[in-house]
Amino acid sequence: MPSCFKLSSALLLAAMCFLIAEVVSAEQMTTCDSDRFVVHRLNCDYGVINVQQALYGRSSSLVCSDGRPPQQLANTQCERQGTTDELSSRCNGKKTCVVNTDAFRNPDPCDGTFKYLQTNFTCLPAITVVACEESLAHLFCDVGQVISVYGADYGRRDRTTCTYKRPESQIQNVDCLRPTELVASRCNGENSCTVAARNNVFGDPCGGTYKYLEVAYTCVYPETAKTSSSTLYDYSHSMALSPKEWESMFHTAQLRAALLLATTCLLNTAVADYVDQVTTCDNNVWQVHRLYCDRGVINVTDSLYGRSNSLVCAEGKSNKRLANTTCSQQGTVDKVKTSCNGKKSCELGLSGFRTPDPCVGTFKYLQTNFTCLEAITVVTCEGSVAHLYCGMGRVIAIYGADYGRRDRTTCSYRRAPHGLKNITCLQPTDLVAQMCNGKFSCSVAASNAVFTDPCIGTYKYLEVSYACKSPKVSHQAVLQFGVDSI
Repeated sequence: MPSCFKLSSALLLAAMCFLIAEVVSAEQMTTCDSDRFVVHRLNCDYGVINVQQALYGRSSSLVCSDGRPPQQLANTQCERQGTTDELSSRCNGKKTCVVNTDAFRNPDPCDGTFKYLQTNFTCLPAITVVACEESLAHLFCDVGQVISVYGADYGRRDRTTCTYKRPESQIQNVDCLRPTELVASRCNGENSCTVAARNNVFGDPCGGTYKYLEVAYTCVYPETAKTSSSTLYDYSHSMALSPKEWESMFHTAQLRAALLLATTCLLNTAVADYVDQVTTCDNNVWQVHRLYCDRGVINVTDSLYGRSNSLVCAEGKSNKRLANTTCSQQGTVDKVKTSCNGKKSCELGLSGFRTPDPCVGTFKYLQTNFTCLEAITVVTCEGSVAHLYCGMGRVIAIYGADYGRRDRTTCSYRRAPHGLKNITCLQPTDLVAQMCNGKFSCSVAASNAVFTDPCIGTYKYLEVSYACKSPKVSHQAVLQFGVDSI
């Protein structure tokens, strides 16, 4: 009887985690095809993208119908063939994927019908770490758990990651990301692990390009590490599978997947409590310090520019330059908090911390400890629809929302440079909170007609940060977050 009870409990936990994962990770993005440069953006707050179904055409007369005559909405059986396969090949296995609807217009599946691109996808569980070149990647798990690496790449695959004040020539090559097994060989089975993102560790896949290390991993219990590693290998090498093939793969290994997901689910409930750490060695004038939250938003707890340890960033340096371990720039933590708190990602240049020099002759680094506060973030490009939703018995509690633009990289796919130039026009808005607070689900159009235009001529986007709370505490949660955390 006791063993049966334990098994039932394990299966119940697995079932609950499947349910939680399904509710949390099921996503939908809808983009109205209003002009040739409209951007369709998929993003996983936590994990990596797995496209389930995609439609370019029209299956509903209500979606993307504002201002359209009835004859452009009447055909609800319009579908371009091959859309799901194309979205899967472009986006599966990535945290963020941006595509242009222009790629789906030829051939036109229904001339005269106003069309949209709508994608349903899930987010496979993963912890991701990105360390800019000359920084240190810190991987760690809770007590009693060990690291199991999905995969790692060193190089560059976009012009947005680790770009703070880098020359254009150093971020142009986006086809040089090189897979490496070195992180797995060093870190698998360890409770914590530190790896330097350097050419002398991984080799140089593209000389003259400023690179970064990307690592995806999970935390498992030692006795399941081997099984988990094998399963994650299957995940990482099966991203291009169709939804039916994915379903077949899971059905042939139900128990293994159930136990793995149950373990991952337990990890996910605690991930927001972890203190993450980023260390950047001050090797050159344009060095980039990058903080990032897989899920939620950044909350800096401590930051040091100087040196408190003779072993950190010590490679190739003389003992004299490492001896002073009481070197600290005043005001560093306040500066990092001001720049990064409340954001999903944040890039800082070390040049802002060097003057006055806190310890002349000592080789310094910037090291930041931070936590990721529980939050769901949604970024929706202008002309698309933001979908917010929560699990059964929970309602939306908006932390904040902004409409406009604060960088040149978000929602920038094939946009003209003049439409991305103004990065000081992000306008806070209470409208999303008024429309969505207290509801199970909510859809908001990212358009000037809804929010007015804070910067005419600039291509904008809507940023929303929210949590799912029980109805009784949703209001208090918003107040607590706003006062104590940002």
